[in-house]
Amino acid sequence: MKLVIQRCERADVKVDGKTVGEIGKGFLVLLGVGKEDTENDCERLAAKMIGLRIFSDENDKINLSLKDVGGSLLIISQFTLYADTRKGHRPNFLMAKEPGEANRLYEYFEVCRRDIPNVQTGEFGADMKVSLVNDGPFTIILE
Repeated sequence: MKLVIQRCERADVKVDGKTVGEIGKGFLVLLGVGKEDTENDCERLAAKMIGLRIFSDENDKINLSLKDVGGSLLIISQFTLYADTRKGHRPNFLMAKEPGEANRLYEYFEVCRRDIPNVQTGEFGADMKVSLVNDGPFTIILE
């Protein structure tokens, strides 16, 4: 499982011109599911992500987590995180999990709702338009 986590002031995702997910302060998360990924990976990475201390405290030190600041999550499925570009110019996606199982784990990743009340998502498999005001910018990759 691969996560690209972008600290944001706001973010939204649209499908066919309609907003399907929108947040204020928090994380925009691009989530890719690999062939070997399981529910345990979802649990482990969700906990790690929620616990990341990448927001500033009152002394302007990066010391607060998403939960500490009452932040939100916008989670977008992104199978292209598993692109293999080692050969040629056309990427292959052989390391991405097949769509049905990937969608199940993408939905399972919403386990984040246990700790974060506002979790929004995109639409799995849809052509999405994602907008972001990156705060920092501050981007972390978790695997």
